Amino acid sequence: MNQSVSIARIDTMRAASRDIVRQLGFMQKGLAGTTLSPSAVHTIIEVGYGTVSNASALGDMLHLEKSSVSRLVQKLTDDGLIEGTLNPADRRSRQLGLTKDGKALLKSLEDFGRQQMKAAFAHLAKEDLTKVETGLTLFARALRGEDSRVSTPNAVELREGYCPGVIASVVGLHASYYAANYGFGAVFERKVATEMSEFMGRIARPANTTFSAFLGGTLLGTVSLDGEDLEESVSHLRWFIVSPDAQGMGIGNLLLEKATSFADAAGFDRTRLWTFKGLDAARHLYEKHGFELIHETRGTQWGTEVIEQEFERKRT
Repeated sequence: MNQSVSIARIDTMRAASRDIVRQLGFMQKGLAGTTLSPSAVHTIIEVGYGTVSNASALGDMLHLEKSSVSRLVQKLTDDGLIEGTLNPADRRSRQLGLTKDGKALLKSLEDFGRQQMKAAFAHLAKEDLTKVETGLTLFARALRGEDSRVSTPNAVELREGYCPGVIASVVGLHASYYAANYGFGAVFERKVATEMSEFMGRIARPANTTFSAFLGGTLLGTVSLDGEDLEESVSHLRWFIVSPDAQGMGIGNLLLEKATSFADAAGFDRTRLWTFKGLDAARHLYEKHGFELIHETRGTQWGTEVIEQEFERKRT
């Protein structure tokens, strides 16, 4: 760790930070082309991405007092932008989600932000863009007091196909995450373990693959493409998950890029996936990579009643 950063260097970075804040419009009355406060805009984005799911987590992320968060959530609820639903894992708490109007606003915020970045970076060389991306990621982790060494892209190893321990690791990630957040139990864990074990018996065939992101020996995330269990020319995207410890590292985006590229190169006309309503961060990534919601219904295939969703992506 570097403990000898000069005051001159610190002041240079502080000046750059202030300039970024001004150029992004944080000093204006309305942020990102809206009439909302900065904290309200961040709430729409983070709730929409699924980064936070309740008021307590929102307060921790935005560094706001409980009373301030309550007023913020109440205002956005009154404005018809967010809504609270019972948490199936803990009925004493409520999960936050975006309404239809909130999702429309999130899309507008994304379009605004992407256009703003696109215009700013238009004159930069590719290698400079990489420096900006890496630098901003490291800066954010440093402000959170995290070790920057685990966030560098080169530290993450992407492996394809079966590797020792991957079945157990993937089942463990799914079981612990969905039990803690959605109340899934033994039925779900057995289903993942049984079906993934069967799939790994076919992994060597050219229509099937698994991409896994590792940091050292730790699994950060995974996704699989099964080209044999649906109809001809249709691939099945399965077991997509990112470890909570790897959030914000771009692992999910990297895995879906690999998965969709594989499906296209293998000649699949369509790729389908099944998930359930409420996984907003994952849905955001699915839609970013060309998936569209085509069907939803109530079901219990994972052992708990949820609104099951089917997404489909056509080959580009």
